Amino acid sequence: MADSVALAEVLRRIQIVEDNLRELQEQAAAYSGAADEERFAARIADQQAKLDALLKQRAALMNES
Repeated sequence: MADSVALAEVLRRIQIVEDNLRELQEQAAAYSGAADEERFAARIADQQAKLDALLKQRAALMNES
């Protein structure tokens, strides 16, 4: 039961981060300028790192089941 709750939470967080990434990519495409590009690149990299960690967490939880 605890594993299914943990997995559900990880899946929810993955969805949020994926939505954030899509939104950031859309915003980055709409803006121009070096300062904007650097800011969006940093935010996208941060969200991608979070997504990578969550995907590893999901894999670990799924292997435990």
